[in-house]
Amino acid sequence: MKSITVPLSKKSARVIVRPLEKTDYDNWVQAHSCLRPAQNEWDETNWAASQLTKQKFNELLKKEKKQRLADHFYSYGIFRIDDGVLLGSVNLMDVSRGIFNNAYLGYRIFNIYWAQGYAQEACNCALSIAFKNLKLHRVEAGISPRNKKSIRTARGLNMRYEGLSKRRLFFNKKWEDMMIFALTKEEY
Repeated sequence: MKSITVPLSKKSARVIVRPLEKTDYDNWVQAHSCLRPAQNEWDETNWAASQLTKQKFNELLKKEKKQRLADHFYSYGIFRIDDGVLLGSVNLMDVSRGIFNNAYLGYRIFNIYWAQGYAQEACNCALSIAFKNLKLHRVEAGISPRNKKSIRTARGLNMRYEGLSKRRLFFNKKWEDMMIFALTKEEY
């Protein structure tokens, strides 16, 4: 496969998406330590201190770098431009090349920053990277029919609803149906 140039960051009006760096450790700890209790079944609350060590963070950085170099999984932190606060993450997952040339879009905004439009801005940045830099043809998002906020985000990104995929994802100890949304390079 030919070399792909992936930008270190992509900006929108209020956020920058970029891979986590060693200097983000304190920000990462803060972000995972100041959450509200879980607000729904997809949300999570504060991490235990044992999960927030420098060693665990460095392992995460190594894993993410290895996945990027393998052209398999691209994880980006979402940072607010005006103060650098870590707001969540956006991912281009399970990259498939060849005749498919596809990835799955996933994101998480920490619950203290919900309902402020950050998800849509960050996902727009990720879609730009997917189509312009990674040269993907298609990006899909699988969303639970109960996750109304993520459905609104997908529609706000002009992703096309393609249908319901029955028992697609094993989550919370059971197989979940997923609504499939997609966008191709031509539509982008």
